[in-house]
Amino acid sequence: MRSTIIELFPKSPGIPSDKAAYLQAVEDVYVTDAYHSLSIERYRVTPKLIERVRSGQWNSEANKEDRHQKDAMAARGYWQAFQVVKESIHKILDGANVGTVADEDHRDWYRELFAPSVAAGILNAGDLAGYRTHQVYIGGSKHVPLNVPALRDAMPLLFELLANEPETSVRAVLGHFIFVNIHPYMDGNGRMGRLMMNVMLASGGYPWTVIPVEKRAAYMSALEAASVSGNITPFAKFIAELVQLGMDGKPAATLENAK
Repeated sequence: MRSTIIELFPKSPGIPSDKAAYLQAVEDVYVTDAYHSLSIERYRVTPKLIERVRSGQWNSEANKEDRHQKDAMAARGYWQAFQVVKESIHKILDGANVGTVADEDHRDWYRELFAPSVAAGILNAGDLAGYRTHQVYIGGSKHVPLNVPALRDAMPLLFELLANEPETSVRAVLGHFIFVNIHPYMDGNGRMGRLMMNVMLASGGYPWTVIPVEKRAAYMSALEAASVSGNITPFAKFIAELVQLGMDGKPAATLENAK
């Protein structure tokens, strides 16, 4: 799949000289990214809710509605995960190997993603301790994720491949695709895959790229083609076009249609 991705993708800008500006740009896109990534997973969130979470006004201890409202908890978890992802990106911009960083840090991203559910007593802390221990199936897909023994072999190999892959575009596209193809967790794989993609993009200086919820059908269809038919072209083209828009200063995802 490498040659197809490289052919379709815009040239990597390279690690930015102004790392602080790059990290600020990542922070600036947070509300848009959270809205679209959570909406893709069918959470009912609004920019107002996401901003309330970011500003610290969400309070699971004082506000019973916040404690039991799954959309608010998903928004809070995404904010917490986003903070540790930014720390991972900082390491990468400072020269750390992106595959190694992702290998070492992705469990922290995942724990933060669901930490509010643990705090509310909906999940046990042990549920976030590792990869899934049961078979999962994806609604509406012909793809069946790996069984548990195969999953345990595949995940270390994925990070080894990412650590040794010289092309940023390949790391980004396949980092996302293979992660969700394996489906290592019981929940949160899509959000984790999109975070993984953006960490990989950062290693080449590409802008943080948001997948618009309005393009959910095309996104899922492209992933399905890669998973079921081994055809990476639709997915690589889909991501490449979004990245190019961001590089041109015309990101596809906005908050214009959010309510």
